Amino acid sequence: MSETKKETPITIDDNEYILEDMSEEQQQMINHVSDLDRKIGNSKFNLDQLLFGRNAFMTALKDSLLPEPLPEKD
Repeated sequence: MSETKKETPITIDDNEYILEDMSEEQQQMINHVSDLDRKIGNSKFNLDQLLFGRNAFMTALKDSLLPEPLPEKD
């Protein structure tokens, strides 16, 4: 039975590399970059939620500061 070599292509600046051909240190750097990309994505998602929530509270606060409408007269 022939053993197939696993090849994981990695593209960096439009150049393709094979992960398995990289040194352990280079593979660790790839893992760090991937993890940081994931964390950046999560942070952006969390920031979007925080900004939306802040805007909603600011809108509610502004609405609560508006003068009460006068009652209608018949």
